Amino acid sequence: MLLPQPYRDAAVSLYAFCRLADDAIDLSDTPRLALAELEARLDGIYRGEPADAAADRRMVQVVRQFGMPRPLLDALLEGFAWDCEARRYPDISTLRDYCARVAGNVGVMMALLMGQRDEAVLARAADLGVAMQLTNIARDVAEDADNGRLYLPLDWLQEAGIDPQRWLASPCASQALSTVVKRLLDEADRLYARAEAGIARLPSGCQPCVMTARLLYGEIGEQVKRQHYDPMVGRAVVSPARKCRAMGGLGRLGRLDLTPLPEAPLTETAFLIDAVRMAPLPAVGGEEPVSRVEWMLDLFAELERRDRMVRDRRVAVRDCPLMVTENAGNAAS
Repeated sequence: MLLPQPYRDAAVSLYAFCRLADDAIDLSDTPRLALAELEARLDGIYRGEPADAAADRRMVQVVRQFGMPRPLLDALLEGFAWDCEARRYPDISTLRDYCARVAGNVGVMMALLMGQRDEAVLARAADLGVAMQLTNIARDVAEDADNGRLYLPLDWLQEAGIDPQRWLASPCASQALSTVVKRLLDEADRLYARAEAGIARLPSGCQPCVMTARLLYGEIGEQVKRQHYDPMVGRAVVSPARKCRAMGGLGRLGRLDLTPLPEAPLTETAFLIDAVRMAPLPAVGGEEPVSRVEWMLDLFAELERRDRMVRDRRVAVRDCPLMVTENAGNAAS
């Protein structure tokens, strides 16, 4: 809502496709089949022959209007595929590889929507996306463990004296685990700091929105810190009062560093910047837009339906612990 209208419509279109794609995997009993269907939908979008869904029709316009390189969206599906495999990450570099695919690319796509194709600015946008995903991982350690997933770097766990497989079999809090979570949030903070110089180079009307996202995600990390870096005490939730205090950081917008941006992109996000460099520039003109009213009604009806499905599934798993055992057994077989 903080974006100016022209940017907002495009951002909602991008959000809708990414969100509904994520839900298609999470809510499917056959996630690999759902992934194949998403790949087919993406093929249709880039051929200009979208599926009969408002989100897909709007994505055709976004792709054409902003010259959205397909590798950015292919990377998103690759990240989903890694989730389907319950992939583990040996070190922080391989974890950043994952974050690049599920969040760093979204940062780059958002920068493109804001008219930015400068490689240094795109690199900082990717930094911001990766930082946000690292924050999510630190916050969701317990929830991920309940679902049989582990995203913390395996070498950091081992250095802290934690056997990853044994811990996942019986997740519990410990000082050792807290040291690993702290390291992850320290890495996120490093990338948040790098990202701010890129925020300063966005259109002035877009800066408050992106800075707000940076501040509120950073506040999630601060809440984890207030919980002594213990992710097992409950999901870190930022209160409305703390959100308001965090928003005080918007005053920094006028003081952000505008010196040159010498830092190269993270090694793990460089392929995203390369994809933009090699992509054709945006097309001029395009089709008549999909009715905005139709689009919004379709989107929110679909999101509400998906939210109900997610809530129902979580309640079923919570109330029927045997389902977790059964699912684990099926996965093993």
